[in-house]
Order: sequence, then C-alpha cells, then structure tokens
Amino acid sequence: MTTKPNALPWLWLSAVVIALDQLSKWWAVQALQPIGVPHPVIPGFLNWTLAFNSGAAFSFLADGAGWQRWFFVLLALVISAVLVGWLARTPRRDWRTALPLGLIVGGAIGNLIDRLHAAQVTDFIHVYFRQWSYPVFNLADCGITVGAVLLIAFGLFAGKPADSVR
Repeated sequence: MTTKPNALPWLWLSAVVIALDQLSKWWAVQALQPIGVPHPVIPGFLNWTLAFNSGAAFSFLADGAGWQRWFFVLLALVISAVLVGWLARTPRRDWRTALPLGLIVGGAIGNLIDRLHAAQVTDFIHVYFRQWSYPVFNLADCGITVGAVLLIAFGLFAGKPADSVR
C-alpha cells in the first residue's frame, strides 16, 4: 500500500508569510515612530502608520482586560492545527486548496508571534480615500484575508466533472 503525497510541503508558503510579516513589523517599529503619525506612500490612498492592536480585526475586543490575548492565542493555535491537518489530507497537486491554507496558516502564526511576544499585534498599512478609512493592518492580515477569499472563490468556482453535466 502506497500513500499519496500530501500538501504539507505547502507550509513553505506559511514560512514565507511569517518571515515577511515579522520583518515588515520590525521595520515598521524602527522606521514609523511616533505611533499614529501617517507616513504617505501614495498620497490620498496609502500611508504607513504604526499602530498596535490588542484585539482582533477592527480592534474587536481590544478593550478587554487582557483575557483576549490568550483567547486569540488559543484560537490561532486551534485554527492553524485544523488547517495543517487539512493540508495533511489534501493531495499535493491540489494547489487550489493548499495555496489558501498556506496563506491563512502563515498569517495566523505571524499575528500569534506578536501576541505571544508583546500581547498586541503590530499594524502599519493604512488604506484610505477621502473620508473613508480602512483600519490599519499588516502582512499577516493580508495572508489571512487573501487566503480566505481564495478558499471561498476556488470553492465556489470549482470545475465540475465533465460527466456530471447533462
């Protein structure tokens, strides 16, 4: 009995996301002081703005008494473990599943490292247009979001086998 190769090698993508995320956050802390001061990249659209978030997306639960740190640590660990398990059961050639899962795992662990190290996540990418402003985010958030969108899109628009069409 032979086993088919699984998609665990796609965790290389997670490692790349983690490395880029941590390097970019280190750069942001060094270069974007003081906190909250915008540094225009594309005026009227994109700033680098150093911010810290002890909550989740959109500062959800940021005003908690500290318990949210461990809640989000546990959540990231559970989600990452489930997704790694999913990769282990996914055929290696199934890049439409492996690519998004690798991005999500990398993003989750990138933010997990921040929570364990500093009890908050470092954010610095600020997109805005006129009065509209998106909350400041980071590369780990990009990995999670792009991975989730790809997972949904590939799931919705997956090809049907030719013999199933009548």
